[in-house]
Amino acid sequence: PAGVLAVSGDFVVGDVVTLETTDGSCFARGLVNYGSSDLDRIRGLKTDRVLEILGVCACDEVIHRDDLVVICREEPTSRSHPPLTQESRN
Repeated sequence: PAGVLAVSGDFVVGDVVTLETTDGSCFARGLVNYGSSDLDRIRGLKTDRVLEILGVCACDEVIHRDDLVVICREEPTSRSHPPLTQESRN
């Protein structure tokens, strides 16, 4: 939870939440392992402090990478590779 700067809205374990940059831009969505009230209590803290604060450490990650979808809105650069097509794979 060290990377969590703020918590907004009400959610429970297993809800899909939106992750935002400090300027409010959405950059990812994921299934959260902590409810909003607990996450607000542990935000900004190292994982080893979670047990001390909450009395239980449900999970090391707020959102596990397997439950995270990163939303990329950047335009491809001229150096990016073209997509593979049926013809170019042979």
